[in-house]
Amino acid sequence: MSGLFADINVDIDGHVAVVEIDRPPHNFFDRDLIAQIADAYGELDDNPDCRAIVLASNGRSFCAGANFGTGRDERSNRAEFTEDGFRNTTGLLYREGVRLFSARKPVVCAVQGAAIGGGLGLALSADFRVGAPEARFAANFAKLGIHPGFGLTVTLPKLVGAQAANLMFFTGRRVKGEEALALGLVDRIAPLAEVRAAAQQLAAEIAENAPLAVLSVRATVRSGLAEEIAAATDHELAEQQWLRGTEDAEEGIRAVAERRPGNFRGK
Repeated sequence: MSGLFADINVDIDGHVAVVEIDRPPHNFFDRDLIAQIADAYGELDDNPDCRAIVLASNGRSFCAGANFGTGRDERSNRAEFTEDGFRNTTGLLYREGVRLFSARKPVVCAVQGAAIGGGLGLALSADFRVGAPEARFAANFAKLGIHPGFGLTVTLPKLVGAQAANLMFFTGRRVKGEEALALGLVDRIAPLAEVRAAAQQLAAEIAENAPLAVLSVRATVRSGLAEEIAAATDHELAEQQWLRGTEDAEEGIRAVAERRPGNFRGK
């Protein structure tokens, strides 16, 4: 790699690269982290020795999403929660996220723990997922009082079907590893200690094949996906932006932080 990254580690073993998120224990994301992953993917796209990528993380959670804070007092001191700031933080983050979908090399995601909210969106940017039985997946945006983001309104229905996606969106429920396998959220289950190795094994199986053919097939099956994600995140951002100013969003973020049901009033 051309340089060092602040929050990710990148290693190549044979034809498989591992991009590891290193913000333990929960690996909350922001624009900088997504940009670093996208930059790493770009460099690996230009590296002929890399034929497949494993996206993994160091910590208890794969990625527990964005840290929204705990309520009004904290919110008032953070510029990103203004109308302009929300667009200039989340909006720019989504632009970096589109770069993940534009990358050319196949990606296998190793999900050892929670993939929540935008963390689920990050996991679904990959081609395949290997999960542990202890892994948990949730599109918990309605519990926060906001709209789904990170392109999940595109990726989740494509993966599990519209009805199963709607059930996750409308309830915000958490799906554990075995149920995730049955739904198609993950492609393989492995014991917790073996999740990353299993993901590397799947990536190595992909890398055994003719690399130009793999790139060609992947480009065909993902044709137009990055553009679809870009359009979807524009809409998701607009919905998130107005909902973020509601009383329900304040209550939802506070309730999730306090691990209790929200007391919503529809305002």
